[in-house]
Amino acid sequence: MTDTTNDTPKSAAPVPAAAIAPVSPAPAVNPGKRKPALLAVAGLTLVAGLGYGTYWAMFQRHYESTDNAYVQAPVVQVTPQAGGTVLAVLADDTDLVKAGQPLVELDPTDARLALDRAESQLAQTVREVRTLYANNSALNANVKLRESEVNRVQTDVARAADDLARRKPLVASGAVGGEEMKHAENALAEAKSAYASAQAALVAAQEQAGSSRALTEGTSVEKHPNVERASAAVREAFLALQRTELPAPVSGQVAKRTVQVGQRIAAGAPLMSIIPLDQVWVEANFKEVQLRQMRIGQPVKLSADLYGSKIEYEGRLAGVGAGTGAAFALLPAQNATGNWIKVVQRVPVRVELDAKQLAEHPLRVGLSMEATVDVAQQSGAPILGAATPRASSRTDVFAEQASEADHIVRDIIASNLGKALARAGAGNGAHAGSAVKLAAAVAASR
Repeated sequence: MTDTTNDTPKSAAPVPAAAIAPVSPAPAVNPGKRKPALLAVAGLTLVAGLGYGTYWAMFQRHYESTDNAYVQAPVVQVTPQAGGTVLAVLADDTDLVKAGQPLVELDPTDARLALDRAESQLAQTVREVRTLYANNSALNANVKLRESEVNRVQTDVARAADDLARRKPLVASGAVGGEEMKHAENALAEAKSAYASAQAALVAAQEQAGSSRALTEGTSVEKHPNVERASAAVREAFLALQRTELPAPVSGQVAKRTVQVGQRIAAGAPLMSIIPLDQVWVEANFKEVQLRQMRIGQPVKLSADLYGSKIEYEGRLAGVGAGTGAAFALLPAQNATGNWIKVVQRVPVRVELDAKQLAEHPLRVGLSMEATVDVAQQSGAPILGAATPRASSRTDVFAEQASEADHIVRDIIASNLGKALARAGAGNGAHAGSAVKLAAAVAASR
């Protein structure tokens, strides 16, 4: 038999009418009280709008601000001017270095040997040029000697001609025999032949002296082309030796070091970078509509997320980029498409910082900044039409190497020049006088 107790639904108990509470209608709002409240709200809104409009007209419209600003700095790469093997790395990432401080050392063996060869060649060249100057005096003396020889032979020719002229009238009278006349004619012919030889020897001596003078005329030993060429070789070898030690071109912090000890590097390979933290600036990216009132030199207030709003930097506008960030992007935007959407572009604006504040509160490359420009001052040039002239970056670290090379060259020349060439002009005159005396003595003896 089936149990139907649970299948039969229970009937709901009846609710007495007295238990149902009557619903009372909402009290009607008095129209007389609602109208003043709406008027008060409208008045407050109007006053707030007028207050903000007044504030904007008097203050806010004179400022342009952006939080799309970042710290930038020059990145100075350290690259070798000559290849070699790395013997030592003297600086690492995060190290602070001074200008001229050694950073990397290369193997100097080959460069040192080349410098030794160049110095020896310069010393030899100086002595060879000294020989040229000494030859000038000897050749000039030879010319004087040949001139004396020509004069002597010319006198002999004149004497032989006179003897022959005196004997000719005596031949007819028989006072002079034919054999004696023949001897006189032979003597004149020999004198003329000797004169021709002496003339040829004089011309040869003059040509030789002129050729020697052409090698030394108008210059000194120090300025002689051969010496200058050898000196340049010494400077080149010395600089190659100096370049085996890579100094820091500027003061700053080392970053992006990639060089390792024992590495074989080629000329121009980037080894590390130096960031001169005293030359940082801020690149603030303003919307294109914010550039209308900007002028060169306008003051800028900046704050860094690193220090918070308590530290405020004072800067000034120095220039604006040549294009928007999208124009110089690696993948520029393709706006000539069917689904084009206009996007307000941002233009990088350079903001120079105060050096004193920068020294008190240093910054690092890439830090976020907030920049607010006071555009009330409109006396400067438009930011899109000019830029502040800035001193170009330079380093004098490598100039010292060239001065040291010049000092070495001067020492080598001085040590091989000798005392004889120190009085070149007076020495040449003395040698010429001695040559004349020698020629006169030879002529007298003959």
